[in-house]
Amino acid sequence: MTDRLVGQVSGYLPNIPLEVVSQGAEALVFKTKVHPYIEKPYLQNNSEYIIKFRPSKPYRHPKIDASITKNRTIGEVKFMAKLSKLGIKAPSVISADYKNGIIWMECLGSELPNGEVSSLKNWLWYLERNESEERCLADDVKLACNKVGELIGKLHMNDMIHGDLTSSNILLQNGEPMLIDFGLSSYSGLPEDKAVDLYVLERAILSTHSVFSDKYNQWLLEGYEAGHKSSEFGKKGNKKLVETIRKLEDVRLRGRKRSMLG
Repeated sequence: MTDRLVGQVSGYLPNIPLEVVSQGAEALVFKTKVHPYIEKPYLQNNSEYIIKFRPSKPYRHPKIDASITKNRTIGEVKFMAKLSKLGIKAPSVISADYKNGIIWMECLGSELPNGEVSSLKNWLWYLERNESEERCLADDVKLACNKVGELIGKLHMNDMIHGDLTSSNILLQNGEPMLIDFGLSSYSGLPEDKAVDLYVLERAILSTHSVFSDKYNQWLLEGYEAGHKSSEFGKKGNKKLVETIRKLEDVRLRGRKRSMLG
């Protein structure tokens, strides 16, 4: 399956060396050292770039599939462009081929000692597997979680919903968090939608970092609250915070009931 999809994107990007980074239900992510406009940038600064590709879906009518691919790619690029204007840290878009579902963007994230990209998930996993409990709960871990919460708070204050908030979709670069993967992103001012975003992250932290999940989630929410209460947003931020946290309690309750019912 992957070979077929790699062949498909290679047909749109001939002679571009591609390294598969990940494969999801909607898209494939590749890494390359080739810039779409600058000749041989890797000889200048050893830069790498990310290419996200939405492959065609054979179970959909070709015209419907083409329309969905184009619209979703346009929507994601516009979402990322708005993040940049707002100063919300995320990859910058370099180029896009809407028709073929391709987004070329900057590559973010430094590597951990074990060679993995330092997403929040990989960083916490590395600490949990290689360090002491005290180290896993150190001040820099708390600070990183606080900063992630603040970043999500700024996203929500601008009525932007990530749609797939997990610790895998949060990168850390020099201690600063950045959001990635906006394939399910949307716009909404509803506290319910923001609460669901938070709940998805809360559950992701619980499932992937269960030993310290209570602390991590507590620190994330502290940062989220601090972001809303900053002078940038004033009373409006506090009002929206109260509405979202109230809805989060409702979403949690519904989640517990579903778990009990199986």
